[in-house]
This record gives sequence, C-alpha cells and structure tokens, in this order.
Amino acid sequence: MSAPSPTPTPLQIGLVLFPRVTQLDFTGPLQVFSSLPGAKVHLIWKRIEPVTSDSVLVLTPTTTFAECPQLDVICVPGGFGTDDMVNDEEMLAFLRKQAPGAKYVTSVCTGSLVLGAAGLLRGYRAATHWTAMDFLKAFGAIPTKTRVCVDRNRVTGGGVTAGIDFALTLVSLLHDQRTAEAIQLRLEYNPAPPFNSGSPDTAPPEVLALMKDRIAPAQVRRGEMIGRAAARLG
Repeated sequence: MSAPSPTPTPLQIGLVLFPRVTQLDFTGPLQVFSSLPGAKVHLIWKRIEPVTSDSVLVLTPTTTFAECPQLDVICVPGGFGTDDMVNDEEMLAFLRKQAPGAKYVTSVCTGSLVLGAAGLLRGYRAATHWTAMDFLKAFGAIPTKTRVCVDRNRVTGGGVTAGIDFALTLVSLLHDQRTAEAIQLRLEYNPAPPFNSGSPDTAPPEVLALMKDRIAPAQVRRGEMIGRAAARLG
C-alpha cells in the first residue's frame, strides 16, 4: 500500500498594512490572490489592531510582523501613509528580514518607495504612481514608466488600479498564464474607463494642472521624508 501523498505547502502571500494605506492598492491584489488555488494570504501590521485606510474603511490585520511566517510573496501597497513608512524602522526591518527568503518582493503604487527605503530596489527597475516617479532615484532604483514592471524577482505596479494588473501578472509568474486568465475572467476584469484621463499623458491639461496644484503640499512633505530616508539608508 503506497503512502499518502504529502499535503502541498500553501503559497504564503503577505500584504503589509499601515495607517493611511490606499485600500484599493491592496484590495485589488487581495481579490486576485484570494482566487489563487493553494495560496494563504496574510494582512500584516505591527499589532493585531484596526488600521485606518485613507478612506472610511478600517482594516484588520491577520498577523503581526513578529508572528508572520516566511513569505513567498511580500507586497507593500501605497498611499499617503508611505511617507511615514519610509522612515519606520519596524516596517523596514520586517521587509529586510523577509526579502531574502521570498520568491518575489513586490509593491503597488508608492509602496515601491518603502521597498526602496529598505534598500531593496537599488539597481532594479521599478514602477510607482506617476506623482512619485522621480523619488525612486533617491534609493538607487531605476524609475520605469509602465503599468507593471518585472525585474528579476522584483515586481512593482503603477498607481492604485494597476494593482490588479500587477497581481494577475504575478499569478502568471507563480503558476501560469491560464490560471491568471481564469482569475481575470472570474473577476470580469475588462476595464473600459468612461474618460481617457487616467494618465498624465492623456488627461486634459487643465485636469493635470488641477491635480498638480492639489498635491503640491503633499509633494513637498514627501520630498522631505524621502530625503531623510535616503540619508538613513546611506
């Protein structure tokens, strides 16, 4: 009588939370990863406590930095909270600890700035939100204007909604294209935006000017925080 087949080890996927995270940055990938057979998905923060997003949504972590298992995929989403995370030693230490054992080190939107602050993007091409592209250079990353950027085992997504594209791309790397396409069909991910203003390259000039004016104060603060983080990283 043959021995029973061993139970497959689940793929460990972790998405990091933090105050003022943009929820769509990780809920898009979360929905994709949750559809991946054999995957165990973790939401990670310093403590098991409610974490405020940048909207009315409040989030509940499933594990802590200290208790999180070694991940196959570590993902950092973005949001205004990344401005604080680039100088948060607990966050950066967690990422540095996980990265060597992970198959893929990833981010969505401005989460790439946090990977950069942890020293994990030096010499790598990386994508981010269009408003943050120039800040990647401070960490030795190579800013890459694309929806999803794959450079060796670093996979980074552009701004917010690019998280779904990022996650489907990553599933195709972890499994195969057919698995990714099946998840895409299940989610009916077939975008057809009502306006062609989703990029600074296509938005009407007056809309782009409006947005730049609105974010100007936040850009100044981000620049200060990135400067501090780059100096700490050396």
